[in-house]
Amino acid sequence: MSDRPTLASFLGGAAALLMLFAAGCSDAPVPEQGAKSRPVKIFTVDSGLGSEIRQFPATIEAATQAELSFRVAGQLEALPVREGDVVEAGQVIAQLDATDFQNTLEDREAVFENTERNFRRAGELIGSGSISQLDYDRMEADFRSARAALAQAKADVSYATLRAPFTGRIARRYVDNFEEIRAKQSIVYLQDSELLDVIIAMPESVIRSVTTGGEAELSNGSIEESSADRVRAMASFDNRPNISYALEIKEIATRADPDTQTFQMTFSMRQPNEFTVLPGMTGSVEIDFTDVVSTEAVTWVPARAVQADANLSPRVFVLDAGSMQVQSVSIETGRVSGDMIEVLSGLNGGEEIVAVGASYLSDGMRVTRMSTGEQAEPREVTSDVSTAL
Repeated sequence: MSDRPTLASFLGGAAALLMLFAAGCSDAPVPEQGAKSRPVKIFTVDSGLGSEIRQFPATIEAATQAELSFRVAGQLEALPVREGDVVEAGQVIAQLDATDFQNTLEDREAVFENTERNFRRAGELIGSGSISQLDYDRMEADFRSARAALAQAKADVSYATLRAPFTGRIARRYVDNFEEIRAKQSIVYLQDSELLDVIIAMPESVIRSVTTGGEAELSNGSIEESSADRVRAMASFDNRPNISYALEIKEIATRADPDTQTFQMTFSMRQPNEFTVLPGMTGSVEIDFTDVVSTEAVTWVPARAVQADANLSPRVFVLDAGSMQVQSVSIETGRVSGDMIEVLSGLNGGEEIVAVGASYLSDGMRVTRMSTGEQAEPREVTSDVSTAL
């Protein structure tokens, strides 16, 4: 009997292998053919003011503040103030040991008196020719030098006493009594407690909606003084919601913050009588733009968000937040200011449009929001590479 496999047994084994292979393939997961999404940066459209009355978060700062220091070095002898104390203008803040300064002053006084007498005698003798012109000039120089040294010694004595330049509150004390103090070393931080600065960040869209009277002023975000005088602003605080305090415009930045693209606006406010407002606190500012706002709302969007369609007409891609799909919308554009462009029609305000990545999109494409500071993730090393290494 032959041990060679028959044709039937060979075909049977092959069929069994094919069945096992098919069963193994049927257990493997089928990859999903989902639509790819493209990461983009989103910009929310703001239709100018929208309302003539707007509210902004505010921070409080002292209108006048200074770090006080001695102009001379020495040992601290007295430090009668503490943090939180209110001091009057001219009040003593700190005192150095003035012994060395007094000794120097007495020496300079003696030298000055001697040179003064010699110079007076020289003036009497120069006329008769008893002394030369050279000796007279030397005595005059000694007299002037001694007079200057005496004046400096008197100033050093006065510099040993540190006084408050204005009425305010001691916000911070940097040293303790009896320490050795260097010249220009900070001793205390003094803040004006009566007049406060209320600071807000004004959005670029608001600045553009304010009547400024010129294209040039619109481009740098400034407000005319005549317009600023007609802006009415009130400040309020969370613990006193029913009380508002009138504000006066102090200054408006004419250059936007590069990170937030906002303009800093500073108001002046008197210290309330009902409670104490300290620098570093927060509040809310309500501004009435009724007298300065443009009659028609203005919409501005990033210039790179505007793309051209097949007919070279401007359009933007609007995001549907529910489906995360984009749809192109035709718009009419107007003025260009910096990296922003005016939209005359096509947008109502409040839409989310693609600001970065619009040139790679088409209608119906899915997108994802690009997070701020997004970084590339390192690729995984394949098995082939790892084996080769």
